Amino acid sequence: MNATLLPGDVVLTRSTSVLGRLIRICTRSFGEKRSKVNHVGIIVDGGVIHEAVLVEALLNVCRHGLWEHYAGTANEVAVYRATNVPSQDMQTVVAEAEEQVGKKYGFGKIIAHFLDWLLTGAYVFRRLTQNGDYPICSWLVAHAYAKAGYNFGVEPGAADPDDIWDFVDERTDYYDCIVPLGPLDRSS
Repeated sequence: MNATLLPGDVVLTRSTSVLGRLIRICTRSFGEKRSKVNHVGIIVDGGVIHEAVLVEALLNVCRHGLWEHYAGTANEVAVYRATNVPSQDMQTVVAEAEEQVGKKYGFGKIIAHFLDWLLTGAYVFRRLTQNGDYPICSWLVAHAYAKAGYNFGVEPGAADPDDIWDFVDERTDYYDCIVPLGPLDRSS
């Protein structure tokens, strides 16, 4: 796999863990097809896939190598690139993502997402957790893009990994699939 990734590329992942499965269940709207992904991050340093660096919200918002973190694991990874975002706007997106590094994970935002899911997707509890001090993965990516004036079809605070996946996967006029959803094989 020799894909070249650029700063601002959106990285979506699907894990087989119990938590990953629960996230996919709770981000699916009623009547919607099954959620494909449960996590999202953003490339901040480009290069071939073996060298690219991403920022993502794990227990803390961290910066690390995409390949080192995901290759050879049970996780599936996809990468999408916005084709309608000028380079100066993408610099804003990347700078906002980098600004989040070191912050603690927003477990309260996960609870708010779950409570809104119980209300059939209403944007009620998530409105109460807009504070950026404790980001979650989808908040991190959606707010980085919102800082430059872009969104994923929903309010940035309401975005979940499935919303971002649906938006980038269906908007082929604005997003290119650079790496299709699948495992990163260490042997390639």
